[in-house]
Amino acid sequence: MYTQSLPIILASKSPRRQELLALMDLDFKVVLKEVDESYPEGLSPAEIAVYIAEKKANAFIDERENSIVITADTIVAYENEILGKPENAEHALEMLTKLSGSRHEVYTGVSLLYAEQVLSFYDITEVYFKTLTQEQIKYYIENYNPYDKAGAYGVQDWIGMVAVERIEGSYTNVMGLPTEKLYSALSAI
Repeated sequence: MYTQSLPIILASKSPRRQELLALMDLDFKVVLKEVDESYPEGLSPAEIAVYIAEKKANAFIDERENSIVITADTIVAYENEILGKPENAEHALEMLTKLSGSRHEVYTGVSLLYAEQVLSFYDITEVYFKTLTQEQIKYYIENYNPYDKAGAYGVQDWIGMVAVERIEGSYTNVMGLPTEKLYSALSAI
């Protein structure tokens, strides 16, 4: 059982990450800072996710003394193409059409900033989508909010219930936070 000895700051506006931490029975507060999420060319998907998570953590360098700051970044990779958050409905349609009937990977990089250290790790989950019709994809875009999600979908939404045939790896990683690895990392601090 993890015994929380320091206050936890979750540096994420993601309601899914907030929900997952609450389900882990962690006491935390949300603190947000704007961070440029660009990254250098040539990085692998795992490296990108960790790089951005660490950039987010470094924005909290002054808060590290008396707390643990948790930052994360989730990306979707389809055939070596990074699918970030869609810019508009057309972009979401393009992304979800690519994912339809295929396999893709979800990477989440996580950084824990505390004391004099930054502990970073990532998780990868393979997600298999069944083939969706254009009408189904448009229904999802019109009735759900794909714009704040990497790959234009939330596995916990309607599309996850009807389109995800199977996953290999952590389900919570696809939601944006690999809770199993996070719990182990917090326990090791």
